[in-house]
Amino acid sequence: MSSLRVQLLSWMAFTLVGAICVNLYISFQTASATSDLITDRTLTASARVIAEDVMVDESGNVRVEIPPSALEMFDTGHRDRVYYQVMTAWGNLLTGFPDLPRSVAPDVGEDTLFRGEPVRVLTLFHPVVGLRDESDISVTVAVTQNGNTSLRNRLWLSDFTKQLVLVLLAGLVATLGLQRGLAPILRLRDLVRARGSTSLEPMEPEIVQTELRPLVHALNDHMERVQNQMAAQRRFVSNAAHQLRTPLALISTQASVAARETDPDKRDEALQALRNSTKQVTRLASQLLTLSRAEPGSRRPRKDRIDLVATGRLVLENHAEYALRRAIDLGLEADDAPIWIEGDGTMLREMVVNLLDNALRYTPDQGMVTMRIQRDGTYALLQIEDNGPGIPEPERAQVFERFYRVIGTTAEGSGLGLAIVRDVVDGAGGRVTLEDALGGGLLVTVRLPAA
Repeated sequence: MSSLRVQLLSWMAFTLVGAICVNLYISFQTASATSDLITDRTLTASARVIAEDVMVDESGNVRVEIPPSALEMFDTGHRDRVYYQVMTAWGNLLTGFPDLPRSVAPDVGEDTLFRGEPVRVLTLFHPVVGLRDESDISVTVAVTQNGNTSLRNRLWLSDFTKQLVLVLLAGLVATLGLQRGLAPILRLRDLVRARGSTSLEPMEPEIVQTELRPLVHALNDHMERVQNQMAAQRRFVSNAAHQLRTPLALISTQASVAARETDPDKRDEALQALRNSTKQVTRLASQLLTLSRAEPGSRRPRKDRIDLVATGRLVLENHAEYALRRAIDLGLEADDAPIWIEGDGTMLREMVVNLLDNALRYTPDQGMVTMRIQRDGTYALLQIEDNGPGIPEPERAQVFERFYRVIGTTAEGSGLGLAIVRDVVDGAGGRVTLEDALGGGLLVTVRLPAA
């Protein structure tokens, strides 16, 4: 059932078979009613012929002669046996079979059993001139069901044959129509297969019918997104290579200088510079790895439940030593009650780390950095405020781009921190904004759905 053609044909066959079953049932009922009507008309005619030959002689005796035509009209070649009974209104049997049952309703045929075999019986009341009290006589005629059954089967079989031919024709036409209807989809399949492995040009929607054009548009949109992702990946690799080339060249130079230096003090100075450059490259590689993990679709979606207050406090404690060395006033404003959020716990912690790390790097010595965590309705609010140089308003949209750095920035950095923050916040269904701090500097606000 994975084939669309098989599914459509199965549904059509199921519908046609259901329609055939309903029609055959109706046809059988119609054929039965028709054969019963013909048999009843024959029974009525036979009973009337018999009744019309009943006479009363001059002495008042009733004479009954069964005309041969009354019985021969049932000679249809199916060897049916005919039974009859003629009785007066007061119950005297004039002729026929005394135990023959009558029909309950006059002039209406009924199916019953007589002497162990099914028969169709009909009773007719007919007046006889000269009979005492001018009363009616009853004439009952019964016939076995061979002819009736044969007539019903012939009518039903004829209708069945016609319906079968129509269904076969309908199935053939439907199969051919389905084949022609699926042809555009097969052409679209062949067109996609024929394209090169690197071909992502859009396809013309006019190659298929109107109903399939949304599918072509969706494929074109998907290929456009793939092109954009590939272009972004190429830019990312190019930028990453460019960003790594400079510190790696610097490390190589510093290592050569340290190796040639004979003065212990100058050698220690070169080694310290080498260690600093190594830390810078290590941090850049770590941020590149974090950024790749924050890419949509790069990791299986996770729904960790974390306490934003506890996470912020832990990140603050880990950066406290660095803040103390530079005499930066590092503070936390948050309630004791936990504020829960859902998402990838590792990436959400990386987001807080990058925000705080950026604030500390760009804040001058003896400056101030404050982290605030609070609940705002159905959202968890994380704010980090510093009194550093801030970000000019025209550049606030660009700082979320990878490797972008504000012109004139002297602090060390790779331009990846806010890019990581944006990808993590977008993945968690939140929003990040940049504003001027009240005392100068930058205020970063992250709004995340609270759990």
